[in-house]
Amino acid sequence: MSSRHRTTVAGPLPLVAASFAAVLLLATPAGADDGQGPGSNKGGKAVDEAPAGVRLTTLLPDRISVDNGSKETAITATVKNEGTEESGDIRLLVVGFDGLTVKNVEGCAAIPEKDLPEGSNSGFSCPVGNLAAKASKSYDVDATFDLGKTGKICLPVQTADGKKTFWQQGPVPFGTTNPSPNAPATPLLLGTDNTPVAPGELPKTGAERELLPLGAAGVSLLAAGAAGLWWASRRRPEGGVS
Repeated sequence: MSSRHRTTVAGPLPLVAASFAAVLLLATPAGADDGQGPGSNKGGKAVDEAPAGVRLTTLLPDRISVDNGSKETAITATVKNEGTEESGDIRLLVVGFDGLTVKNVEGCAAIPEKDLPEGSNSGFSCPVGNLAAKASKSYDVDATFDLGKTGKICLPVQTADGKKTFWQQGPVPFGTTNPSPNAPATPLLLGTDNTPVAPGELPKTGAERELLPLGAAGVSLLAAGAAGLWWASRRRPEGGVS
């Protein structure tokens, strides 16, 4: 087995988070434009106990749009402190899975490939710093989405050293049950498993093109969370990163 320090992501099994070795860039992220629909914490759950008076959550857009030519899409990732006390020094991770690949997050550092969670294809670490009570920070996420695959994103909120995970949203899917390969763009909904386009399939039209409700996928994610689908810190006896 490789001695490289990785994290594991597998169905209902626990996700084990490494202390990532990425050097954090101390740039201030620009606030992302909320042109993607209301934010949602669907698929999110508290993990390790936060300090007294601190309540951390994240938000993702309810919908995004994928350019069918370039496969490019933009996502707003937001971290919030809904508590009454300052958060202390924290970081936000933005991790892509399957057909969703995170290309850049403004003000954040790419996670080295050897430190990515098992099953993920990309990730960035964002130094949030000390988030005041009732404050939030939003990050512009540039990504691509291969509509021939499913695609998921994950937003853990951790201490700056990665030893504790206070909150994790996901891995939660974006998708549609009716891909539109001949349209300029395809809208995707949060909490909906993507149905890839079959070779030679023509896009459907009319009332049949409605997207699946979000409820069922959200319930299944919460059930998975109850089974232990969350990040926890660990140290490897050799080759690990503290």
